[in-house]
Amino acid sequence: MVDQGLTRRELLRAGAAGAALVTASRNAAAQPPRRGGIFRVSLGDPPHFDPHLTVSWATLIALSFTHSRLLKHKAGPGVVPGMFIPEGDLAESWGQTSDTTYVFTLRRGVRWHPKPPVNGRELTAEDVVYSVERFRTVKGNANASMLKPLDRVEAIDRHTVRFTMKEPYAWFLDVLANPMAVCIVARECVEKFGDLRSPEATVGTGPWMLDSYRPNVGMTLVRNPGYFVAGLPYIDRVEIFVDEDNASRMAAFLGGKYDIGWENPGTINRSDWVQIKDTLKRRRPNLQTAEFPANAVTVLFMRTDRAPFSDVRVRQAMSMAIDRPAIVN
Repeated sequence: MVDQGLTRRELLRAGAAGAALVTASRNAAAQPPRRGGIFRVSLGDPPHFDPHLTVSWATLIALSFTHSRLLKHKAGPGVVPGMFIPEGDLAESWGQTSDTTYVFTLRRGVRWHPKPPVNGRELTAEDVVYSVERFRTVKGNANASMLKPLDRVEAIDRHTVRFTMKEPYAWFLDVLANPMAVCIVARECVEKFGDLRSPEATVGTGPWMLDSYRPNVGMTLVRNPGYFVAGLPYIDRVEIFVDEDNASRMAAFLGGKYDIGWENPGTINRSDWVQIKDTLKRRRPNLQTAEFPANAVTVLFMRTDRAPFSDVRVRQAMSMAIDRPAIVN
């Protein structure tokens, strides 16, 4: 329980996908997991809620609480930060029948959130096929190239899905596990709302359900009582707060408003850490921390349809001017 002290094991098992943790809540001594409590985190305001029509981390991280994927990255106290080991999420098992063919067997009895228009029906292989095809073909998905090597996806039966690649693709399992990519969505929601931009279209099979969304303020997620992993999640409610000002977020964290660091979310960058670490030890003395290189990537976007970035030589010159080893260090 966050209100009474959240263990690192509890936090990681609770499933805040996609975030490398630097901080965990107070009283993080080893103890058996307990049901209940509120998990509080800072996040950006999503532009909308359609995971196939945005690359916004504010949307995709929020949906990592509510939606499942075929695979996920293993988490827990035994996983070294920066290691991304695929394990089953909706998939109970999987294997390769050739260099270019993957077969996934789905868990039985997985149900969508008990919300309209899906109303808790069982998830099937057809849902996976629909989601993958929408990810590949919907107009406006900037991430569609992640599955460019895919030739076709087929439902072999109600609980079996086969993927056939055009060529061997070493990153395929990682793409399926990536919380920024192929989450499984419901056809009924797309058909009812036209797309998945609306908060009301946020119906998944994940450990929490979207209860309310307050634009530019935050959102509340509540525990999914029918989650397919027995006993999980432990946390009853997730409160996500929107605060676009870094100084404000830092002050809120020092005051105990957030249970983990306020960036991306869950981390504190080193420059901010240097400023607050002494104050933090005094104001939140039981907070647990772990330091490691972040897996976040800094990117530079260019308008390649207009000068000067339409000139490939300008883009190449900028690339050559970047000291990548210095950034890593």
